[in-house]
Amino acid sequence: MEKVAAIIIGAGVVGLAIGAKLSNDVNNVLIIDKNPHFGEETSSRNSEVIHAGIYYPQHSLKAKLCVKGKEKLYQYCKDRNIPHQRLGKLLVAHGRAEEISLKNTLKQAALNGVNDLTWLTESELKVSNPQLHATAALLSPSTGIIDVHCYMQALLADIEHNKGQFVGQTQFINAEKSCDGFIVTLNSQGEIMQLHCHYLINAGGLHSTKVAENIKALAKTHIPKLYYCRGHYFSYQGKSPFTQLIYPLPQAYGLGIHASLDIGGQLKFGPDTQYIDSIDYQVSAHLKAKFVSAIQRYYPTLDESRLQPAYSGIRPKLQGPSDGFKDFIIQGEKEHGLKGLVNLFGIDSPGLTSSLAIAEYVGEQLAI
Repeated sequence: MEKVAAIIIGAGVVGLAIGAKLSNDVNNVLIIDKNPHFGEETSSRNSEVIHAGIYYPQHSLKAKLCVKGKEKLYQYCKDRNIPHQRLGKLLVAHGRAEEISLKNTLKQAALNGVNDLTWLTESELKVSNPQLHATAALLSPSTGIIDVHCYMQALLADIEHNKGQFVGQTQFINAEKSCDGFIVTLNSQGEIMQLHCHYLINAGGLHSTKVAENIKALAKTHIPKLYYCRGHYFSYQGKSPFTQLIYPLPQAYGLGIHASLDIGGQLKFGPDTQYIDSIDYQVSAHLKAKFVSAIQRYYPTLDESRLQPAYSGIRPKLQGPSDGFKDFIIQGEKEHGLKGLVNLFGIDSPGLTSSLAIAEYVGEQLAI
C-alpha cells in the first residue's frame, strides 16, 4: 500500500493553506477534492474581503485567528505579489440606537486587539462620501480585498514546490484507524484505491460532517450539525460611487447586505442569508426588491436598473436559524482521541482571512 505523510480532504482556501503549511514540515502531502479543480465551492463564491476581526466574541477562535490571520495574509500577498488592496471599510449607523451599537462594536474591536478604528460623524461622511447616507460610521482601515483565485494558486504553488500534490475528481470514501495513522479509501476518477497516511485533515467545508461520518473510529458525538446558508450577490453596472467597502451593522446570521469592490473595481452588493436544505446556487431575480430596500438605507440614490443578479455562495454554518454565535470547531486528538486527525467544522466567515492562522493552528494540533 502506498504511503503519504498527510491527506487533506478539501481543496478550498483553508485546505490549501493547511497543505502549504504541512508540506513545509513533512514530505509527501496529498490534497484531494471531489471537484476537478481547487476552490470550486465556498472559496470561489464569497465577497473576497480581508476582515479586521471586529465583531467576534473575545477569545473565540474567530476573533483570535482572524486578527492573526489578517496580518499573515497581507504579508503573504505582499511576498507573493497577489493582487490585494487595503481599501478600508465603513461600518455605518442610522440613528441613535444604531450609533449605540456602533459604540459597542468599537469596544468589542478593542477587546479583540483591533485598535485602529476611527469614529466618523455625519458631517465628516458627507465630505468624504457624499453619496453615502449614515449618521455615523466606524472606519476600519485594515479591512481590504484580495484576488482569492490568485491566492489559492500561490498556495498550490507552495505545495508543489514542497513536493506535495493536489488531485481533483477524487472522492473520500472512508478512513480506518491503523496503529500509526489511517488507511484511507478513495475513488479517484472511478478507480478505488487505498493509501496510508500519518495525518488526516478533514477540511471538507460544506461536506465536512459527511466526511467525518465516514471516519470509522470517530464517535458520532464529535460530529456537529451543519447548516447550509446561501448568500446571494447582485452586481452594479458602471462606476462605483464608493472607494471603500460599506457595511451595515451585523445581522443575526451575517454581516448584512454590504457594498464591496473586487480587484477590478466592480461594485457588488451582498450577501443576504437564506438557510437551505441542499446545495443549490440559483439566484432568483425576485430577490432584487429586498436588495434595493437594504441598499437604499445607506445608498439612497441607487439606480435600480444597474443592479443585476450575479452569483451566490453557500456557507457551512454551525449556527442554525434560531441559534446565537457559533465558533469555528477545529477538533484534534484532545477532543476526539484519535492521534493524527483534525476535523474542521463550520469554517464560514472569516475563514478566508483566518486561513493561514488556521493552518498554523492545525499544525499545532498535530504537534508538527
